[in-house]
Amino acid sequence: MAEDEKLEVTLEAPVDSIAEERVSVASNWKLVWWRFRKNRLAVVSAVVLIFFYMVVLVPEFFSTQDPEATEAFLAFIPITGISLFDKTGFNPSVPMVAGKRNPVTLRMEWVPDEEKRIPIGIFVHGYRYKVLEFFETDIHLIGARDPNSKDRAHFFGTDRLGRDQWSRMMFGTRTSMTVGLVAVALSVILGVLLGGISGYVGGWPDIIIQRVIELMQSLPTIPIWLMMTAALPQDWRPDQVFFAITVILAFIGWTTLGREVRGRFLSLREEDFVLAAELAGCSRFRIITRHMVPAFMSHIIASSTLAIPVMIISETSLSYLGLGIRPPAISWGVLLQEAQNIQTVALAPWLMIPGVAVIIAVLAFNLVGDGLRDAADPYGH
Repeated sequence: MAEDEKLEVTLEAPVDSIAEERVSVASNWKLVWWRFRKNRLAVVSAVVLIFFYMVVLVPEFFSTQDPEATEAFLAFIPITGISLFDKTGFNPSVPMVAGKRNPVTLRMEWVPDEEKRIPIGIFVHGYRYKVLEFFETDIHLIGARDPNSKDRAHFFGTDRLGRDQWSRMMFGTRTSMTVGLVAVALSVILGVLLGGISGYVGGWPDIIIQRVIELMQSLPTIPIWLMMTAALPQDWRPDQVFFAITVILAFIGWTTLGREVRGRFLSLREEDFVLAAELAGCSRFRIITRHMVPAFMSHIIASSTLAIPVMIISETSLSYLGLGIRPPAISWGVLLQEAQNIQTVALAPWLMIPGVAVIIAVLAFNLVGDGLRDAADPYGH
């Protein structure tokens, strides 16, 4: 028995020493990744976000129809479920829908015809589009197999103008997810730059920046949003409104990170590596950007990940109220405008599906942010 225990110790000792050696020589980013991947929920959420941003890059590929194509006589078609099998075996399809005008309410009523079905395939041909402005193609991830058929599959139904809700969701994903990402990027630049100057330089710049932060944090957020977005000219193009909304969200959202950066810089500026950089003649801007910011970059990334869902909800709320991104631009908030009428929601509940996308994206960002924050905490492991 004693010999078996000795053998087990000699076998395990090299493995433990190798693991300790890997940890001792690993970079900070590698340590963060090793800790992060232990959080299964955060990893799954990261996969969900990767899918969302694949849609952001090429929404045309994931859509089935032109999102602006209107056919009023196809208004309020309900969701059509996909059947994977039929009598012949694996054969994905959706039922055709037949519309009939109700003589009492004069409302079009759509009934699925299970006998007539539309075959569904992947990597099918459809309308033509450009992939990132590089080359043109007509390949789509999913859709009807026969591109020449007049019958169309509406996976998420249609809206009041007969526009395909699935395709509009794909394009709305690009706008809403991009606004959140760009707004956080701008707010991080402002927060790190102004917070870094405040914490490292000190003196009157610190006093001015901190008073500005206190003033902005004391103002009610929603009225400020309403005031600034209402001031946008009504004749602006969608891309101009998009840029303006992004700047507004970034202008309001940088103050919290600025405070955190200032507190961190107050402690870092007394460290030996900062003093060494000063003695070497480095400028203050270089010390901030090349020496102090990388020292807590993992914390900035975690905070930014948690800030993105706030930006997404803010854009969705403004667009839902008609004060953010406006039609013909498409975002989740613009799509939810169709569901403002309670009667419309009662007759076409599928118009609320963009709200589900908002919930999924916000939950995924929060879970990834929590995972990154725990992984980046040197005292939590």
